[in-house]
Amino acid sequence: MKSYILFYKPYGVVSQFTQGKNHKALCDFGPFPKDVYAAGRLDADSEGLLFLTNDTAVNHRLTDPKFEHERTYLVQIEGIPDDDDLARLSSGVVIEAKRTKPAIVRLFDQEPVFPMRDVPIRFRKNVPTTCLEITLREGRNRQVRKMTAAVGHPTLRLMRTSITFLTLKELHPGEHRELTSEEIEKLFSLLMIS
Repeated sequence: MKSYILFYKPYGVVSQFTQGKNHKALCDFGPFPKDVYAAGRLDADSEGLLFLTNDTAVNHRLTDPKFEHERTYLVQIEGIPDDDDLARLSSGVVIEAKRTKPAIVRLFDQEPVFPMRDVPIRFRKNVPTTCLEITLREGRNRQVRKMTAAVGHPTLRLMRTSITFLTLKELHPGEHRELTSEEIEKLFSLLMIS
């Protein structure tokens, strides 16, 4: 039986079922079917939406960069970016000798509410923070963190809020839910899977 699960990965959890030395793993949550795994990853320092499945076709279509499916992140950065910084993030920055694809970048007027977490972010009294929403169509390793660092604004907190139309809506850190039949149908249509 095929499984399609949305999981809100908390901070400090690795995106695998095998327990690490210093971090919790997906096996500490659930229960999940034994044959599912994460389609894509979030590092332990990142939090937010993970898609778990045992459907290899769906996993391939969601994770292969050639399909360019959108992933959206809420990003708290150090400092206040100027228009040039935002333009560079939007048009692409060079990380590891390769330019990132164009991204959609939105600056928040007010800081959104983040869920509490066990380990607070780094706080410096004289350095303000800013929140951005960044939507990518590629998924390079630690890409958002490297992009913001490249324009001089290190990422302090990173949360994936959506993968295509799938969102964290109604989930709290550590919670999961199965996709509805309507969501599965919409996902198959989007991924062109019959």
